[in-house]
Amino acid sequence: MTLHTIVTEQAPAAIGPYSQAVRAGSLVFLSGQIPLDPQQMTLVNGIEAQIHQVFANLSAVAQAAGGDLSHIVKLTVYLTDLEHFAQVNRIMEEYFKPPYPARAAIGVAALPKGAAVEMDAIMQIA
Repeated sequence: MTLHTIVTEQAPAAIGPYSQAVRAGSLVFLSGQIPLDPQQMTLVNGIEAQIHQVFANLSAVAQAAGGDLSHIVKLTVYLTDLEHFAQVNRIMEEYFKPPYPARAAIGVAALPKGAAVEMDAIMQIA
């Protein structure tokens, strides 16, 4: 199977030895996105702004791979404070419509660059 890397300037550049996404057949594995503004490479402020920025970054990578958020079949959310879980749910409804992707939400001690939220995803495209 041939792997294809996905790269877009519309999402933050990788800050380590990984790809923004990798396509394997009809599946695209989107690397974790933190709330970095892709032009400034700085974190946005406030939990709601961070959640929106993560969805914007995931959307940019999904589009670069030939899909969009509606093609995501599995979403994983990492939060440094699970008190923000309700905000993730509310904001997620702005980006996804039924049928919603499968999802896991995980509380973590810390995230890169001091982010409060990170998300990665698996997407299926034709």
